[in-house]
Amino acid sequence: MHLRLFSVGLSLAIGLATAQAELPKVGLKPVWEGLELNRPLWLEAAPDGSGRLFCIEQGGGIVILPKAKSGKERIEFFNINDRKPWVENEEGLLGLAFHPNFKSNQKFYVYYSQQDPKRSVVSEFTVSKSDKNKADMKSERILLEFPQPYWNHNGGVMLFGKDGKLYISSGDGGKANDPHDNAQNLNNLLGKILRIDVDSRSGNLQYGIPADNPFADRKDNTRKEIWAYGLRNVWRMSIDRKTGDLWAADVGQNKWEEVNLITKGGNYGWNIRESFHKFKEEGPAKGDWIDPVIEYAHHAGLEKESKFPGHGYGVSITGGYVYRGKAIPALQGSYIYGDFATGLIFAVRQKNGKATEHGTIHQQKGTVYQIASFGEDAEGELYLLPLVATPSNGRDPVGGILQIVAE
Repeated sequence: MHLRLFSVGLSLAIGLATAQAELPKVGLKPVWEGLELNRPLWLEAAPDGSGRLFCIEQGGGIVILPKAKSGKERIEFFNINDRKPWVENEEGLLGLAFHPNFKSNQKFYVYYSQQDPKRSVVSEFTVSKSDKNKADMKSERILLEFPQPYWNHNGGVMLFGKDGKLYISSGDGGKANDPHDNAQNLNNLLGKILRIDVDSRSGNLQYGIPADNPFADRKDNTRKEIWAYGLRNVWRMSIDRKTGDLWAADVGQNKWEEVNLITKGGNYGWNIRESFHKFKEEGPAKGDWIDPVIEYAHHAGLEKESKFPGHGYGVSITGGYVYRGKAIPALQGSYIYGDFATGLIFAVRQKNGKATEHGTIHQQKGTVYQIASFGEDAEGELYLLPLVATPSNGRDPVGGILQIVAE
């Protein structure tokens, strides 16, 4: 996650090259105007048929949004602000996932930061028996904690797959260039996608290691939770509700941003390479790496090296969703993603892990909203969660949400 404020010249960052596909243009429609949210980072529908949308705030809160998109009432569902998860810029309450059987068991999971020692925590909570709109804050069961050497690159997305297992993204530990080579080290949990079973226990663990995890049978120090590795800092991943494909947007270092389809046991190359390109001079020129679906460059000077000329530029990718809604039929099956700093929104279609069409589908004009995250409702419609507007015009609500609509 790169949630610092960028001062990027838009003429440099946007790159108005011709899109490589006639994907439909989209617009952004403000919703829940006047509802104040503090650095919203995730939006998710409860899988219980209630129609409720839950939005997490970086400081430690989870808010239930009004059912009417014109509403302003703020219902606080969960609050760990007093634990101060957000101390440094990329820390905080970063992830939320509802158990697939949430309707009957009322269990949900959060991913948050803690200090002394600096670490990431994955916990299970249940809803209050007396109020379905309140979490039982005394119900916490800590499933997993792992150390974070620095404040940045915390990952933090959690998703339940169609297999009922919980997938967790972890960053490479931070600083820059993965100085401890965590992403390629199978003996730790950093720079990985993890997969655990929250409904069972393995040994002394508070969760189970699925027997079909790629390294589950290893007898050495390999962490059996690992599903995929060689990732820098997956900032937002999602599961295609139709196909079950796991998409992950990996934030780059100095030159390249990338989108990946995550496969069992896959090695995505960091920090030996950045996207398709060699990064570590002493690293091998080739390896058994999974190529990204698509990449984009940080500036125009890299265009000649890109496999996707005309994509458009940016400096920090924010992953989104494969569109499965009904409001924009021409967008069906496209993966929607954006750039945090420039506010550009892109789309790509793929076949067998290779991009077949791509294009810029929205370019913000005037006030540019930094894209902290995207969200998906129960119907498959998509939303943009802005961290802050640049330049600030003093009028926009803090953390206002925007719906992606047909232009």
